[in-house]
Formats: sequence, C-alpha cells, structure tokens
Amino acid sequence: MILEVNGVEFQYKSKEVLKDIKFHLKRNEILSILGPNGVGKTTLLKCMNAILKPKSGAILIEDEDILKLEQIEIAKRLGYVPQRCEPARLTAFDAVLLGRMPHIKWNVSPEDIMLVESTIKKLNLEHVALRYIDELSGGELQKVSIARAIAQNPKLLLLDEPTSSLDLRNQLDILDTVRDVVRNENVSAIMTMHDLNLAFRYSDKFIFLKNGTIYAAGSMGDITPQVIEEVYGVPVTIQNYMDVSVVIPTV
Repeated sequence: MILEVNGVEFQYKSKEVLKDIKFHLKRNEILSILGPNGVGKTTLLKCMNAILKPKSGAILIEDEDILKLEQIEIAKRLGYVPQRCEPARLTAFDAVLLGRMPHIKWNVSPEDIMLVESTIKKLNLEHVALRYIDELSGGELQKVSIARAIAQNPKLLLLDEPTSSLDLRNQLDILDTVRDVVRNENVSAIMTMHDLNLAFRYSDKFIFLKNGTIYAAGSMGDITPQVIEEVYGVPVTIQNYMDVSVVIPTV
C-alpha cells in the first residue's frame, strides 16, 4: 500500500469541510476525487500534501506520516501540481530543474541534469525546453508543471484539476502522460476532476465527495447512475462505448 488516509478532518474557522475521510491507494494506480464545486476536493488534496493541516487524522505514505515530516521530506515523496501554475521568467528547463530542489545538497549534479533532460524528453517538451514559461500555451505550461513534479522522483503525484481550461487535444495529452508515468515510473497518482468521462477513461479508482464526506468509493464496477445522481443532483445513465464507460445526462 503506498497511501493510507485515516480519519482526516479539516475546517476553515468554524466551517467543517472534511469529515472522517478514509481511503487507501496501491502503487501504479490512478485515483480520481470527484464531486460538485465547493465539496472539498482541493482541500483534501492540500491536506495530503500538508499545505493545509488537518484538524485530526493521519496521512501515511509507505507507513510514514506525512504530517510529521519536514516540508523538504514531503517534497521527496509527493509531487504536487496545483490547478493554476503562475508563469514566471524561467525557461521550461529551469522550471523542471526546480523539481530536483529537495534532492540537491550543494550544487546541481550531472545526474540531476540528466534526469531533467530525460523527463523533458519523456513528455515531448524538447521544443520548448529553452523557451520562457510565460510564453507557453496553457497545455505546454501544464506539461512543464507535471514534468517538474515528476523530476522530484515522488512516490505519489497529486494533480488538482490537471485538465482545467485546456482544449480536448491537450486534455488527452496531459492524461495520457499521467497514465504513462504511473504505469512506467512505479508511482501512483491522485487527481481532482470535474469531467466524469475523462475520470472514468483514465482512472482505476474513484471517490465521490458529498457534504464533506466520502459518499461512494470504488472501481468502475462500483459506480452506478444512482450514485452520480445523488452526488450531483442530475439523473444520468452509464453506457459502454468502445470499452469505455460514458456518463450521459438524461434530463
């Protein structure tokens, strides 16, 4: 088991946002966290990365409690890609190199440079490596952000709405990249998603949040139209098309 989340609770001031969140994830799996706006998806992701400190509970990466580690140790284990990445006056190469910071002691080593070059090649970013990231398209910038997280050599990738504001081609490119990394790099990934069809296409497991709790969880075979209707308030049918489950609203 690579990840165990045990009884996590979180509140903003007096407002309770997450209540008794429990789940686990195996290596080489992709988990999508689903649910309507404001239900706590991003908050849960930030708790897992210790950006936010839960009121109670434990988050274990290979039996180590993330909440008890220093930030640099967390960064060695978790690669985090936020929903919006602010562009800066850095080249794409330097932006990816920043992912090596938790591992660099005195100076950047030849091994660090080689790993960054390999990651850039893996994500087909050679053509933008020396361009400034504030000149990149949204899809290119998102790929650079994912490359930076991969360069950390994490055990777990956390991606907050990785396809938001991207066109269809870039959505598929990004999620193909995530799936390839999970399959080939011996890591796992957790994504918050709004698009159910993309989530069903690329994920192994799902968590549906409602009112700050896990309303339903499991693999594709556990997800029913009733679950989706009760979480989102929209009647749907789930059909299989070319071996992919597709959600179709029936209103």
